[in-house]
Amino acid sequence: MRLKTFGPAIALTLIGFIIAWQFVNPAPPHTITIATGQADGAYYLFAERYREILAEASVTLEIRRTAGSLENLRLLEAGEVDLAFFQGGSGISTADGDITALGSLYYEPLWVFYRHPEVARRLTDFQGKRLATGAEGSGTRELVHALLEDNRIDTPADKLQALGGKAAARALRQDAADAAFFVASPRSPLIQELLHDKTIRLMSFTRAAAYTDLNHALAAVTLPEGVIDLQANIPPQDVALLASTANLIARDDFHPALVSLLLQAATRVHGGGGLFEKPGEFPNAKHVDFPLNKDARRFYRHGPPFLQRYLPFWTANLVDRMMIMLVPLLTILVPLVKVMPPTYRWQVRRKIYRWYHELHAIDIQHPDQASAAELAELLQRLDAIEEDVRKVKVPLSYSDELYNLRLHIGMLRNRLRDLRSD
Repeated sequence: MRLKTFGPAIALTLIGFIIAWQFVNPAPPHTITIATGQADGAYYLFAERYREILAEASVTLEIRRTAGSLENLRLLEAGEVDLAFFQGGSGISTADGDITALGSLYYEPLWVFYRHPEVARRLTDFQGKRLATGAEGSGTRELVHALLEDNRIDTPADKLQALGGKAAARALRQDAADAAFFVASPRSPLIQELLHDKTIRLMSFTRAAAYTDLNHALAAVTLPEGVIDLQANIPPQDVALLASTANLIARDDFHPALVSLLLQAATRVHGGGGLFEKPGEFPNAKHVDFPLNKDARRFYRHGPPFLQRYLPFWTANLVDRMMIMLVPLLTILVPLVKVMPPTYRWQVRRKIYRWYHELHAIDIQHPDQASAAELAELLQRLDAIEEDVRKVKVPLSYSDELYNLRLHIGMLRNRLRDLRSD
């Protein structure tokens, strides 16, 4: 009886569980891959810091070295990596719209070093000059070419040298290039060498505000006088620089739980500030080239998910996924909890009360007016009823009702026997 009564409820609950499970995100992967840059670059070094932090949550971060931002984007679009570092400000966008930004991580200043003795105040001063604009596949090259185009600088292709890093610095020192562009940290040894080289100058972007108004992925930062070397007073005056930001990007189907975990790692790595960054300024949702990931937006507004603040990552994720199923299951279970006990009681009592219909049928036949033969037939019917009632099994909590039925059968039998003896 219990199976007959509770079986449909159990089946309904299981169906509800299966349906609700379809709306639960799968568990996040234990291993993810990030595209960085060259092994001696900042992206790679920061990825190693991320790997150490993610390992604390039992998530393995695999690092893939690349030529730079363009290759990172290509690998991400092809699904060969899960996320990537990307140099902002170049105006690059993905064709299929499946790439989202998790945020900006820190400023990456654009350094323009040049040789000729005249002070360069604008990029237009380099019209027709030999320019080392960054290596092929790098974000630096894309950013520089975008700025040259904004200034309508029409430099012959043979003078736009695809050189970056040490190669660009060497070309500048050997007078093989008139100017070289770098996107790097002020703490970079290469930038430090160029700043200390008395034969090379650093251009100040006097129109930095105009660039940032035209390109919201760029920011204006100031390199204060003497901040590099107080004794040598390098730089000799405040220098206005344009800065892109290092972006962390991923496909829009990147697991939501990992978005929060990565941004918590980014906060630990970049939140302390730097020469151009204030403590707590990064990571943030500003200066990104791609649409901001919806889970990243939620992180910047409200911080880490409540459960991740107090529970280990995998425990918090499991509880969070189960909570998604809680509402539909409660929608089914609450009514069932209210309905099933009365239904069960009705099922048990139905086995008992159906015999009262037989007793009532005998009682309304006016046995006091029946003949002896009719009374004998009624007694036989009572005996049959009592025999069937003896076979009825009910829970002990309902035994009183079963014995009441048998008592009523006995009372009706005694009455019939009394009438028969008369």
